[in-house]
Amino acid sequence: MATELTMLAWAMLLGFVYIFAASTVVTRERGMKWNASARDDSSKPLSPLAGRLQRAQSNFFETFPFFAAAAIAVVLAGRGSDTTALAAQVYFWARVVYLPLYAAGVPYVRSLVWLVSIVAILAMVFALL
Repeated sequence: MATELTMLAWAMLLGFVYIFAASTVVTRERGMKWNASARDDSSKPLSPLAGRLQRAQSNFFETFPFFAAAAIAVVLAGRGSDTTALAAQVYFWARVVYLPLYAAGVPYVRSLVWLVSIVAILAMVFALL
């Protein structure tokens, strides 16, 4: 299987890590009753950690569709190369590093890691042009 698709599968699993990280901390703070509810009531504010994990999750799901589309398109178009394979790996590992950086509230380095993941996606897109 193409490296780009392998990294896409790993990125899908990583998406669940982002979901579970955020939901675990939020549920610990607000309780199982809140988790099972329709969440119609206003809730108490989240801790900084829970808020950061939710924002990291949102950020992941903002970039993931672009990565998925690029990875699939590169393979379907037969435009895969060592560069696109490396770009897919860089995207995945940047997103692995991003989660703990965001959770810890590390500024600048987190933004740099985000930028690396975006450049990796762009490298795959440019391979299609």
